[in-house]
Amino acid sequence: MEQKEQKQQKPVVQAAPKKVESENFRHIVRIMNTDLKGDKHILDALRQIKGVGFMFANAVCVIANLDKSKRAGDLSDKEIESINTVLNNPTSTLPSWMFNRKKDFETGNDTHLFTSDLDFVQDNDIKMMKKIKSYKGYRHAYGQPVRGQRTRSNFRKNKGKVMGVHRSRGAKQGKV
Repeated sequence: MEQKEQKQQKPVVQAAPKKVESENFRHIVRIMNTDLKGDKHILDALRQIKGVGFMFANAVCVIANLDKSKRAGDLSDKEIESINTVLNNPTSTLPSWMFNRKKDFETGNDTHLFTSDLDFVQDNDIKMMKKIKSYKGYRHAYGQPVRGQRTRSNFRKNKGKVMGVHRSRGAKQGKV
């Protein structure tokens, strides 16, 4: 009986220890006009900025001499300022193959765009393609796929509820 009682008792699960936060820990960090979560590692937090991917965030951390596993909320004002300077002027420190805007249509320079600037330039590019009536411009204008995808089975507009094939009553009974 004693053995059965011992087997029926469930083991006690202890709660995970709470994270120890320093006195100057911030839950929200503001970089490039974007609020970043302070409990994330700086490498992951930087990726929340539109226009910053994994490789770009990694390069920013290396140039700013930051520990990638450090929490964003534990960054000092000096470290945040160094991240901002690298992000505001990436052309001086990063290689051009990392940029998201190569050979700009108007200037011909390689640049890297962030947040709302990225959306604005992308919209202007699409408007310019429509204006000069390029193939991609036509595809954008008519709501068709631009990069060569199939249109037979995808990209159908106003599908609603698909009914499928309906056969006549004669076909169901074997009469044609």
